[in-house]
Amino acid sequence: MRAIIEAQGLTKVYRRGREEIFALKGVDFVAFPGEFVSIIGPSGSGKTALLNLLGCLDAPTTGGLQLGGVETSGLRERDLVRLRRENIGFVFQQFYLMPTLTARENIELPLLFSRKNGNRGQIDDILEMVGLGDRGDHLPGQLSGGEMQRVAIARAMVNDPGIILADEPTGNLDSATSEMIYKLFSELNHQGLTLIVVTHNLDLARKAQKMYTLRDGQIVGCEERTRPQR
Repeated sequence: MRAIIEAQGLTKVYRRGREEIFALKGVDFVAFPGEFVSIIGPSGSGKTALLNLLGCLDAPTTGGLQLGGVETSGLRERDLVRLRRENIGFVFQQFYLMPTLTARENIELPLLFSRKNGNRGQIDDILEMVGLGDRGDHLPGQLSGGEMQRVAIARAMVNDPGIILADEPTGNLDSATSEMIYKLFSELNHQGLTLIVVTHNLDLARKAQKMYTLRDGQIVGCEERTRPQR
């Protein structure tokens, strides 16, 4: 099976004056279609830096990344934007919902920047999928934290990505709501989506099929359970 994301020797260096800060130090990473992958590690270990590189939100200082078989190094910014838009949905710890738009309108936003206008007809189906079929006309201020995160997940899905990248998606939620979000992730994964989730929550991270551990910018462990047969 061909990897959907494959990184080799990713290094990310930030410069602060004359000081060089190594966020990542030669990281190798692979995810296959339909896998549920978690990334754990202490604060400052490089988890978010790695996720940003995997999602082409940032460029590595050195190393290579293939996304869906496409080598991303050397691509122009507009090509990277198209690659992200067509392949990846993003979910963050902060929900980043527009407060003056309804849940349905927030989900619809990515379609304004893509050519998938036909997907508007799927928004009600996506709302049902994330358990918000009766909340589409509510503003974010009328929703709970878990409901807002489910709107954010629905927004990430509206462009039919093959991959969802989530950065601490339960960081602002209580334990019961966090379990609910991971159950939703598992359901999406069973439908064929590839999920890569950064989390501090070890119990939730262990629900993934593969768990990478980062420390000081390096992968120090990879615990693998099962790989879906496709």
